[in-house]
Amino acid sequence: MKNIHMKTKLKVKQQKYVSAVGRRKTATAKVRLFSGKGEILVNGKPIGDYFSGEVAKIAYLKPFQLTDTLGKYYATIKTKGSGKEGQLEAVIHGLARALDKENSKLYHSALKKSKLLTRDPRAKERRKVGLAGKARKKKQSPKR
Repeated sequence: MKNIHMKTKLKVKQQKYVSAVGRRKTATAKVRLFSGKGEILVNGKPIGDYFSGEVAKIAYLKPFQLTDTLGKYYATIKTKGSGKEGQLEAVIHGLARALDKENSKLYHSALKKSKLLTRDPRAKERRKVGLAGKARKKKQSPKR
C-alpha cells in the first residue's frame, strides 16, 4: 500500500486592515490593525505571553484606552530587533500610528497629546576611536 499525500488548501478569510510601522532604538514593529473583536498577536503569540507583566500590559493597551477603542480592534504584529523593551515601545508606536490612520479626525489629538505618535529618536551612541570601550568613556590618565 502506498501513502498518498493530498495537498489541502486552507481558506483564509480576507479582511481589510490598516498597516503601520512603529520604531524604537533598533526595534521595528509592523502592525496590521483589523476592526472587530479578536486578540492581538505578536510574532504569532498572544501579546500577553510575548510581553509579560502588568506594566507592559498597561503600556500596550494605552493607545486603545486613550482613543476609547478597547475591544473594537485587534492586530497582528511582526516585530524584530533590539530587546523586549525596545520592541514594546515600537509596538505602542505602531498601534498608535495605525489607529491614527484608521480615523485621524477622532484619534489624532488624543494620541498626539500623550506623545504616542512621536518617534523617539534616542539610540545608542556609536563608539569612538581612541576612547576606552564606550562612547564617551575616557582612558585613565597616569597621575605620576
